[in-house]
Amino acid sequence: MEYYYIVYKPFNVLSQFTSGEGKQTLKDFFDLPADVYPVGRLDYDSEGLLLLTNDKKINHDLLNPAFEHTREYWVQVDGEITDEALHDLQHGVDITVDGKLYRTRKCKAAHFKIAPPVAGRNPPIRVRKSIPTSWVKLILTEGKNRQVRKMTAAVGFPTLRLIRYRIEKCTIEGLQPGEMRILTKGEAYHFLFPNRNDLYKTID
Repeated sequence: MEYYYIVYKPFNVLSQFTSGEGKQTLKDFFDLPADVYPVGRLDYDSEGLLLLTNDKKINHDLLNPAFEHTREYWVQVDGEITDEALHDLQHGVDITVDGKLYRTRKCKAAHFKIAPPVAGRNPPIRVRKSIPTSWVKLILTEGKNRQVRKMTAAVGFPTLRLIRYRIEKCTIEGLQPGEMRILTKGEAYHFLFPNRNDLYKTID
């Protein structure tokens, strides 16, 4: 039987079910069938959307960079983000990937004029009264290691908090950290591959 879950991974939790380091894992929050695993990952210090399934087709297609699936991140940065920094993020910045210089693809970047409605974090970020923070929405079609953090640092605004809000049409809307939503197979394929009817047209 195939299973599909959207979970909100909390801060400082590993994107796996086992740990030899004494850190919290998904197993501390979710009781799922033994063959279910996360598709992709979120860093230990990042939060938000993870898809868990035992459907190997979704795993293969969602992680294939050729399909350029959109991923939306809500990023709290140190300082008041500037239009120049947003422009640079949108048009690509130089970061280091595996020790080599890499130019990020064009993406969408926008400043939240009002902070988005996000869940509280435990522990909360450190706030310095003399330095403001701001929230940025980034929509990428690639996912290099710690890419978002490297991108905001490259334009002078280090990341303080990073939440993956969406993958294609799957979101964490209505979920709190540590909560889960169950999807049917049809919902999972429709949300994750909205432009590929060939994948789910025969699914009930």
